[in-house]
Amino acid sequence: MGQARAEYVIEYVTDFDDPRLADYTSLRDVELRKSLEAERGLFLAEGEKVIRRAIASGHPIRSVLTTERWLKPLADVLGGATVYLVSDELMSRIAGFQVHRGALASMERLPLPSVSEVIGKATRVVVLEDIVDHTNVGAIFRCAAALGVDGIVLSPRCADPLYRRAVKVSMGAVFAIPYARMADWYAGLGEVREAGYRLLALTPDQGATPVDRVKLGERVALLLGSEGDGLSSRWLHEADEAVCIPMSPAAMEAGVDSLNVVAAAAIACHGLMRSSDWSS
Repeated sequence: MGQARAEYVIEYVTDFDDPRLADYTSLRDVELRKSLEAERGLFLAEGEKVIRRAIASGHPIRSVLTTERWLKPLADVLGGATVYLVSDELMSRIAGFQVHRGALASMERLPLPSVSEVIGKATRVVVLEDIVDHTNVGAIFRCAAALGVDGIVLSPRCADPLYRRAVKVSMGAVFAIPYARMADWYAGLGEVREAGYRLLALTPDQGATPVDRVKLGERVALLLGSEGDGLSSRWLHEADEAVCIPMSPAAMEAGVDSLNVVAAAAIACHGLMRSSDWSS
């Protein structure tokens, strides 16, 4: 006979200051949460779909915070986890916002692979330089997952893909694509190039090669810069070629010369994926 599956344990919580809820405090305080999550080695997954994807990717559950209504849909994947059951009112008060589909899970972080491990197994990667907005990072992961990118490399100052907002916006795509963080911004692109990647720097400069016409090799890395300033002059200089998303003449005349980084990432990834070199 097979071993019986462990059942989750329900603990009812009625007090906002209950110490058992320590993993779920101050969710709207970004700096405090970054410090707390790094110290405890955790991240939060919000909503049934994201929680399922986090569990499926191998992240152990520390605990789950939910209400009576949303416990049943998750019951089959909770195993022996501790479930803190609260009222709808207390749930909103603890979170400080309306929780998507009524559940939060505190999950354990896993060790990140090295840059060499991620790029060694990939052929198409996106490299993010100093993108600090968690929403943008999560959305880029979602675009990349949908469009066939098989690895992401982050500069040291990029936002954490496992921060709650990034995980939610990505709809769990942060668990679908291997990613790594550079230890050294200054020399980081050298490692990518040495692994055989052609470095393409996305820029609003309309004099650059249109992204859907660029010549591609076996391995390609698309470089995306920060929300305000774009790629640094160093990374632009280190790239093998600058590429752009062509803008319409009417848009240029109206002063619209670029897209936000998420829209640009989606269009650029799609343009590269449609290339015969990329998809062969």
